[in-house]
Amino acid sequence: MILALLLIPVIAAVLSLIVRNDILRRIILIVTAVSHTAITITAWGVEPGTLWNGWLMLDKPGLLFLTITSVLFLACSFYAFGYLAGEARSKKQVFEEEAFFTNAPEAIFCACIEGFLATMTLVTVSQHFGLLWVAMEATTLASAPLIYFHRHHRSLEATWKYLLICSVGIALALLGNFFMVIAATKPASEGTAIVLNALIGQGHNLNIQWLKAAFLFFLVGYGTKMGLAPLHTWLPDAHSEAPSVISALLSGALLNCAFLGILRCYQVCSAAGEAQFCQGLLVLFGLISIGWAAIFILGQADYKRMLAYSSVEHVGILALGVGIGAGATFGAMLHAVNHSIAKAMLFMTAGNIIAIYKTKTTKDVRGILSVAPITGVLWIAGFLAISGIPPFGIFVSEFTIVKAMIEQGRIGIAVAFLGILAVVFVGMSAAFLNMAQGPKNNDLQVKDRPAIAFTILPPIALGAMALMFGLYIPPVVSDLLHSVASVIGGY
Repeated sequence: MILALLLIPVIAAVLSLIVRNDILRRIILIVTAVSHTAITITAWGVEPGTLWNGWLMLDKPGLLFLTITSVLFLACSFYAFGYLAGEARSKKQVFEEEAFFTNAPEAIFCACIEGFLATMTLVTVSQHFGLLWVAMEATTLASAPLIYFHRHHRSLEATWKYLLICSVGIALALLGNFFMVIAATKPASEGTAIVLNALIGQGHNLNIQWLKAAFLFFLVGYGTKMGLAPLHTWLPDAHSEAPSVISALLSGALLNCAFLGILRCYQVCSAAGEAQFCQGLLVLFGLISIGWAAIFILGQADYKRMLAYSSVEHVGILALGVGIGAGATFGAMLHAVNHSIAKAMLFMTAGNIIAIYKTKTTKDVRGILSVAPITGVLWIAGFLAISGIPPFGIFVSEFTIVKAMIEQGRIGIAVAFLGILAVVFVGMSAAFLNMAQGPKNNDLQVKDRPAIAFTILPPIALGAMALMFGLYIPPVVSDLLHSVASVIGGY
């Protein structure tokens, strides 16, 4: 089953480079997504076996993040079908200010996005820290051409920043691997391999000082890929300049993969009795990220960059939830699900707005509800969801985290957290509401309305899921989230 999850997107990527027909290539993309999701759902009921002496295994945290990745990729594959069709119609158009639809090879796009799925899948099933590092670096290489898809000078700059900054982060994570090896070669541990379960089993024998150093380098290294401030500097450019469907995957899936890498090391540290040391760092980085994002969201002129800084905010919430521990760990896992769904929905909707208005500048977009009512409703619903307004799911996860803070007597952190969230809400509401409800530009000529079947239905489906998790969490999902929280040290 694990091999199928890895090989299906790899084979599809090869076929996308061979096939010459654009329609067939897009069909391959959708078939790949459907197959991958079907196998992932099967894994909920039938536990896959281990491979390579335990190097590859789908445990509970891996299953959670694999499911998020697979479901988002399924939605993005349908959206990409309509998006690529629009690119084919508009590839000869070059706009004076924003070259959104310049010609780019569709074969490379399809091959890279399928390779991106394969590498993210490898991250979720990797139990060996060395293999996890290789998989994390592979996600960077597979996704970089996708950021450069529009062949604009800003896309090129964003791609290079992504490659260079994330590569520095990955290099630091490699040092974390080296320190983990040293921590595991303490004489009493008899040279334990850096496989997750083996390290957890020998946690009491690990060299604590080297283990702490390993966690620091994992946190900084993978935290760079995750987008934790102040390590996030690649993220606003990459999310803003990439096609919206790729931004949805970067924010909704890739950031979770980096988060999983940090959680793996946190599990080992917890087994060695150093959970409190790790939690303090996670709380610190979490609060910095949330506060940093709030500053840059205020007055943001580019609505895709605003969504990118919102991602910086929400990965900070993930780190904060795990750092608080106890019931907040469950809240953090639920937040990972809710944020991925809501943010992917918003980036897809942003793509539809760009297709209509041909701009990413907030002040140039007015009257979405009049011009494109469905897109306008999705834009407002997405704003309410990502801001944590009830009855959407993010309200539940944030409330759970705050509740745990109060139960532990961390009133100061709770007040700071809620205060920063209020600032973010003010900053985002001004932009979103003006875009949706402002006066319609009578000179606007809508030539490229999004195709409903492919670019409207996916964000509608994700929006329905965001609403559902605010009203009702299916027992099977709740059980998985509690299982993951328990594995990480919470409940």
